[in-house]
Amino acid sequence: METVRFRHAHFSARFPVGYRYAPSHFWLLPAEWEESNPPADPTCSGRWRVGFTKFATRMLGELVEMHLTVASGETVQAGQPLGSVEGFKAVSDLFCVAEGTFLGTNPALTAEACLTHSAPYGEGWLYEVEGIPQAETLDVHEYIALLQETIDRLQASRYDGGPA
Repeated sequence: METVRFRHAHFSARFPVGYRYAPSHFWLLPAEWEESNPPADPTCSGRWRVGFTKFATRMLGELVEMHLTVASGETVQAGQPLGSVEGFKAVSDLFCVAEGTFLGTNPALTAEACLTHSAPYGEGWLYEVEGIPQAETLDVHEYIALLQETIDRLQASRYDGGPA
């Protein structure tokens, strides 16, 4: 898998090329995508897997528990709360980054929730949606630019005495 390396301050990660990234630090990838085939057009309808980016897992810590308020087969909209996730460091709302039909969560997370941290771009995916990604998704280079701005803003806030 081709990746782009990002390094800033105390954070370093590799982000897969060909994935789509939401500004809310989720990635999206066609569920049937294989290494040998290029990913689908981000505006096309299909089955999309969604997971946390490495930055999201760094902020949340290892996933401990996921509570959903939607069920498989329900219609979902981009930005809609799906439930919440609890990590070692924080509890966060879990939002949908696509619109269509919610297909369910990754069954492997029931046995090994830490996959979101140890294999965030593969086995650690969170949920699937049949539909289209939200319009605001970014390619890997656009996401890295957003991440640079986000980390700079967090550092400035810390130095200005604001919340870290």
